[in-house]
Amino acid sequence: MNYSSDSLVRARVCEAAQEHYCLRFGDGAESDAVPAGALRWSAELPAVGDWVRARRADAALALIEGVEPRATCISRQRPGGGQQVLAANVDLIVIVMGLDGDYNLRRLERYLVLAAASGAEAMVALNKLDVCAEWPARLAEVRAITSAAEALSAHQSIAPIAEVVRGRTVVLLGSSGAGKSTIANALLGESRQATQPVRESDSRGRHTTTRRMLIELPNGGALIDTPGLRELALWAGQNSVDEVFDGIATLARKCRFHDCAHAGEPGCAVSAALQTGELEPARWASYQKLLAEARYHERSVDQRAAAETKRKWKVIHKAIRHHPKYNR
Repeated sequence: MNYSSDSLVRARVCEAAQEHYCLRFGDGAESDAVPAGALRWSAELPAVGDWVRARRADAALALIEGVEPRATCISRQRPGGGQQVLAANVDLIVIVMGLDGDYNLRRLERYLVLAAASGAEAMVALNKLDVCAEWPARLAEVRAITSAAEALSAHQSIAPIAEVVRGRTVVLLGSSGAGKSTIANALLGESRQATQPVRESDSRGRHTTTRRMLIELPNGGALIDTPGLRELALWAGQNSVDEVFDGIATLARKCRFHDCAHAGEPGCAVSAALQTGELEPARWASYQKLLAEARYHERSVDQRAAAETKRKWKVIHKAIRHHPKYNR
């Protein structure tokens, strides 16, 4: 990628919808943008948070010529297969989970694996402590999974996370109705993001944020607000799962046999931990499920990469066969 042209300007993607973007330039100016011809056919289109090089076509439109390498990348698997980048170049992922009917440790573990795969730091914000008398016990449960967790009521105060996000690019992830937009408004110091009450029957909310967008924070840094995620198929490998379930990975290394299946073999440290209560059956089942998904993902990516390499070589060989040098 060549950025030597004086007409190319560095900018950051602050909104993305289909192939239409909004860019923010270093002087604070914003402009609509579309991918240039070569980029349009590439496999990696820009995402919110990306740093790009763009050429101003006129005062209202820019052409995105290239995407800079990402420091971090938050992705999930699309419902129909393939990678969907949710946000790029994020310093901190704040996983928002309500202390009402939204509270779910197994779903939280899935979010933590997604965060581990992204390369960004992660913390958990347990919201709505004002509606949950048992919030100290639930906070303790979450801190048994990850030490980076705080409880708060976004309607009252976001002090537990305000200093952590200062000066950083932060993304809020969580289910609809968990309180992401309320936290976003508190961080922004204004009611910029619409909020709606959740259903009393199941604590589910509707999407009040309808698109991903990057907003500058008044105290420095930037916030990426995203629609609630109802499906979270992993785009992560085994190492990311082991990072979140580090206690189980440590146990597995203590088994007598290195290829132990943890199904009652002699000297199995995992089976022993399950029997003594050191390892909860629900957490073990969650680990097995996420590990199976991660291994399937790794196999699928390898197969797609091999198929793409094969396709490219077929094109090269076909071009060589039809080259005039070989048709004399």
